[in-house]
Amino acid sequence: MFKEGTEEEQKKDKLVVDVQVDSSSQSVHDDVGHDNNVDHEESTHSSESRHDSHESEDDMSTPPAHELRRSIRLHKPTQRYSPSLYYALFTDSGEPECFQEAKDCPEKAKWQRAIEDELDSLHQNHTWELVELPVEKKALKNRWVYVIKNEADGSKRYKARLVVKGYGQKQGIDFNEIFAPVVKHCSIRVVLSLVANLDLELEQLDIKTAFLHGDLDEEIYMFQPEGFVEANPNLVCKLKKGLYGLKQASRQWYKKFDSFMQDEGYKRCDFDHCVYFRGSTHDSFTILLLYVDDMLIASNDQNDITKLKLDMSKKFATKDLGEAKEILGMQIKRDREHGKLWLSQSGYISKVLERFEMNGCKPVSTPLAGHFKLSKKNSPKNEVERDKMKNVPYNSAVGSLIVTPQTRGITDAAYLLN
Repeated sequence: MFKEGTEEEQKKDKLVVDVQVDSSSQSVHDDVGHDNNVDHEESTHSSESRHDSHESEDDMSTPPAHELRRSIRLHKPTQRYSPSLYYALFTDSGEPECFQEAKDCPEKAKWQRAIEDELDSLHQNHTWELVELPVEKKALKNRWVYVIKNEADGSKRYKARLVVKGYGQKQGIDFNEIFAPVVKHCSIRVVLSLVANLDLELEQLDIKTAFLHGDLDEEIYMFQPEGFVEANPNLVCKLKKGLYGLKQASRQWYKKFDSFMQDEGYKRCDFDHCVYFRGSTHDSFTILLLYVDDMLIASNDQNDITKLKLDMSKKFATKDLGEAKEILGMQIKRDREHGKLWLSQSGYISKVLERFEMNGCKPVSTPLAGHFKLSKKNSPKNEVERDKMKNVPYNSAVGSLIVTPQTRGITDAAYLLN
């Protein structure tokens, strides 16, 4: 009660002071108006008194303002490579990105031959015919894609592909179903196990321009290939066969190949639709595995393999690779005398190490030491570490390694990556 009464008395005193100040100020102004001989110092003194009174009032009613505290941490821009430099660092070099680059690069003669080979295959297969574009139709664009393939003997093969920009297709008009199966990795391992245990013959075959063999059910138009426009540039290509880049191209090729294999008397496996079988284990038998355009043929009778290859070459453009040495990036090594077979991905792993600049790393016998536990504690803890990790292609490195245990069945590596 005493405290509250004191506060009320202080408020009353303040009001009295304010009234007195206002009265004195008013009287001073009145005196100045009537008597010009009033000393200037008195007026100044009254003005200062009023100013001081208002300042004291403001000081009592308004709390002092605090200065804003600014951070003293230095802001550094995120260090990142430019998109073009990042792409150059983490992709294979030597492959042109466009037609003009292929024409101007030092190996333009090799790329020119690859383009001509591709066009010859397209014309021999009657992939398209030149027509005028109907009014209600739109033509799809295309581009050249260049790839350098490493052969089993260590040589390099230059390949050029004419690819349709299929993202311009419309579902229900330009395509319907698009799914096409490929052989499962477990099927490959089972068949290779049979090859080793039963001492089967194992050979390999490749279908040239496989997608060009599929028949199209839809009416699709495409602009003429860049650099090879005929005399009449107003004409467009009406596609009669499948072409790389079309959404339904792989499905149409599979349907064509599946029909051929059934005509040859082969049965399709219910578990894996890219495994074909003919014969019985009591007699001669042949197994074929299909992965898009690559295939493995295993049989206990070499004559059956030879006949199948001959019949297939009459229907499709094939390349006989002889005894199987590599499939899906895996090297195949055999010791037929002791009934053993090995799969290796040393070539692929060497490329991954080179890509991420780990050629000189120390090899270990296990993918990860048993005492090492991965947890969130290993994550970047501050801004500097987070900025540093933005330049590390961690996801790309892990993704490159996932392929290895998938194809080879390395359980310890698969467990680590998962």
